[in-house]
Amino acid sequence: MPATPEDHQLAADLAEEAGRLLVDLRARLHAEDTPPAVLKAEGDREAHELLMERLFAARPGDAILSEEGSGSTGRDDTARVSAERTWIVDPLDGTREFSEVPRTDWAVHVALVENNRPIAGAVALPALEMVLSTAAPAALSESPANPPRIIVSRSRPPVAATHVAEALGADLVEMGSAGAKTMAVIRGECEIYAHSGGQYEWDSCAPVAVAAAAGCHVSRLDGSELLYNQEDPYLPDLLVCRPELAKAALAALASFEG
Repeated sequence: MPATPEDHQLAADLAEEAGRLLVDLRARLHAEDTPPAVLKAEGDREAHELLMERLFAARPGDAILSEEGSGSTGRDDTARVSAERTWIVDPLDGTREFSEVPRTDWAVHVALVENNRPIAGAVALPALEMVLSTAAPAALSESPANPPRIIVSRSRPPVAATHVAEALGADLVEMGSAGAKTMAVIRGECEIYAHSGGQYEWDSCAPVAVAAAAGCHVSRLDGSELLYNQEDPYLPDLLVCRPELAKAALAALASFEG
């Protein structure tokens, strides 16, 4: 069944609240000269605890998959796979950027999944005081930039993205977290986000829900559907782009070997 208006609003409210917590925590710990590693850990922990408490209270019958509840290996309680509804959250997407004050390219992800598909979601960009969500879907700008811009990681651009950039004559734009990258497509800062470097469901679920609601094309790199709440939450690749560029991007990716 579709998400209720209350589900959409809950996702937005929780992402916003966790974002406010992280902004305040970051300012306080940075003022105390807290080491980056501690700042990352505290941000992850406190945002995770807040989201778990709020979700348990608001939706006690739903399952939850959180990055911080799963650890770096992706292991978690797979009983959620048989649940009718599962919330998939990333309490702090982009811990590196969060620890590098005053960077703004980090996010909070909150999404609701039913029948393996996101039905509600929100991505907070707390340092920008912004929440994009399915509660009030954003509208894409009327036309894309020419040449198009492809957004990539600062440290190691995925080979798939550079392949598409070469095929389409696109420019590369660097940014941090997966949520910030996806929101950049919606916000008109780039036209294509193609990722091939390995991710988990919590990295893309909420961003994909928000992007799809805004009218973006969302898929795996081979054009197949992105499915969530799988027993193994590893979901290594995705394509998010403006709809008018999807055919060309997928054609370029079809010739990609990597």
